[in-house]
Amino acid sequence: MKFQFLTILLMLSMMVNAQENFKKDQIQFERVGKAYTEKWEVLQKFLKSDGFGEDFSMLINAYKAEGKLEVWLKNKSGKKYAIFRIYDFCAHSGKLGPKITEGDLQTPEGFYYINIFNPLSSYYLSLGINYPNEVDVARTGKDRKPGGDIYIHGDCVTVGCIPLTDEKIKEVYLLALEAKNAGQEEIPVNIYPFRMNDGNMKKYGVQFPTQIAFWKTLQPGYVAFEKNSILPTIVQENGKYLIK
Repeated sequence: MKFQFLTILLMLSMMVNAQENFKKDQIQFERVGKAYTEKWEVLQKFLKSDGFGEDFSMLINAYKAEGKLEVWLKNKSGKKYAIFRIYDFCAHSGKLGPKITEGDLQTPEGFYYINIFNPLSSYYLSLGINYPNEVDVARTGKDRKPGGDIYIHGDCVTVGCIPLTDEKIKEVYLLALEAKNAGQEEIPVNIYPFRMNDGNMKKYGVQFPTQIAFWKTLQPGYVAFEKNSILPTIVQENGKYLIK
């Protein structure tokens, strides 16, 4: 038991060091360092006034039809997220409905997480998401490519990503970096076609009838979070999202 306890402590220590080293490495890049110089002091003031400590977790909700990206935060000791910032998309690509194949210009729809921090992006700074996931691959099928390289980024152009402008991505990038540095391994990024209340489901279901079956698998996750401000457990089984 003592050996197991010491092993766990060692693993936790290694994880903390890896996170701290990640932040130190990121700050060495000119654009990240500049973002901290320009944005972090003001962000810290708002974090404090909104009741968030230095160790917070982060969640992103994005809505394609409304062109909004929401940053939600919660303290490590808390259970519920609270809205912190809302950013406008700077440009749009494709139409409502999920991304299916490489080159279709679609922005994905589904439940993802940040898996890349790119301080040398062609679009200033960028946060990659883990598209395609299992649901995406199942939808695309064996004989087609689902594509990839989906980011939240700076600049104001897109072929399927979510662009926010350079100034806005500085803030989102820093918040994500601080959340990771505080120990959050996966930062959720939930991309919805629209705010998935019943009224919008009926409205957009008429316009895009072939998408309604898929959208019904996203709506329970949206509703659960809207109701409780707690991210439900979302699993991928047989090419579908299941909310537990």
